[in-house]
Amino acid sequence: MITSSTTENIQEKLPRNLGLWGIWMLVVNGLIGAGIFGLPSGAAALAGEYSILVYGFCALLILPVILCFAELGSYFRGTGGPIKYGTLAFGSFIGFQGGWLYYLARLISFSANTVLLTDSIAYFIPAAAESLGRLISLAIICLALSLVNVLGSVESIRSMTVFTIVKFAVLILLPLGGFILLGAEVIPRFDTPVPPFSDLGSAALLLIYAFVGFEGAVVPAGEAKRPERDMPLGLLLGLGVVAILYMVIQLVTQAAVPNLADSKTPLLDASAALFGNTGAVILMIGVAASVIANLLGSMFSSTRLTYALSLDKSLPKWFGEVHSKFLTPANSVIFFGVSAFLLSAFGSFTVLAAMTVLSRLFLYIMSCAAIPRLRSRFEGEGRFILKGGYIIPVLGILACLWLMLQVSERSIWMTALFIAIGSGLYWLGKKRSA
Repeated sequence: MITSSTTENIQEKLPRNLGLWGIWMLVVNGLIGAGIFGLPSGAAALAGEYSILVYGFCALLILPVILCFAELGSYFRGTGGPIKYGTLAFGSFIGFQGGWLYYLARLISFSANTVLLTDSIAYFIPAAAESLGRLISLAIICLALSLVNVLGSVESIRSMTVFTIVKFAVLILLPLGGFILLGAEVIPRFDTPVPPFSDLGSAALLLIYAFVGFEGAVVPAGEAKRPERDMPLGLLLGLGVVAILYMVIQLVTQAAVPNLADSKTPLLDASAALFGNTGAVILMIGVAASVIANLLGSMFSSTRLTYALSLDKSLPKWFGEVHSKFLTPANSVIFFGVSAFLLSAFGSFTVLAAMTVLSRLFLYIMSCAAIPRLRSRFEGEGRFILKGGYIIPVLGILACLWLMLQVSERSIWMTALFIAIGSGLYWLGKKRSA
């Protein structure tokens, strides 16, 4: 039996400033990025008015995985999240690969969203999309986000709070205005033919990716005040709020935009239809706030991965150094910021972005499979232990395997390449630390 006095966090130097509110924000900002601003039209094209039910199905599909993370999150008080789960359950090599793939997925997603944020800025300042203006915009964004993360976890959470409030205000205003202005028209009648099962499956595959990203919340457990209680609560509350928000947004959008399936900017079109040009501008502000909050949460959690891997001696000691004044993993933050700028400035993300999905599924399977190996060592007072034995971890693994069957062959080869690179880095790191 391992108690809370375990030595897992002896090397930790990061202050515990992260409460339930901070964890919840990491969850919702990991889930709600830019995807929700474009997904309603794709869902309508595949599932019509039944798309709202597909959102509910996807929430239920990802629930076993989130429940597994909730239990695992209550075990540990140190930084690392899935790295710790994989290392303790299956050895350091598997733990490193989980952390490496997840880090790459977050870095690439961060870079892609940085480009999206630049495009949003260009809506108001067209020069931001031009060659030199684009590079300057990307550099300012990466520098500003890095600075916030270096200054401290409190500053990061405060900044995230501001943008989360703006994001939710805009996203809540849309369905609220829709229900007021459209009334009963918002409620679907379900009198159209049910789409083919293949289309419903494609819709589920599309929408499931609006429910990934929550895993970033468990990485900074070394900065959480009460991770054994706040991690499970933050994860479950985050999923509940986001699922409801997605569903009401879909209801209002499909009622406000008759040709929703053909729209390339569904929420923008819905906002313009309900509130005019002012509504469109407000929504663009919401897009920017949503992406910034997502970027803040992504950088906050991702930089703790390289910090944790350094403590585990899987990466050079430089990544694990903590700023003497601000008590943050400043070197890891700087490395992430520079890498994100280079990727966003010179990289093409079409192929790489597909790799992030498969790597996340590997991470989910590893974490779900860790529970049968770790539960007997950690269960005790204060832990969040799932009922029903190992039924929920098995359901989580089956859900991930089903999603893996939908992934393209190109994504598989890309993921295999990154695993090979990670293997080389791992053995190199171990050889140097021997």
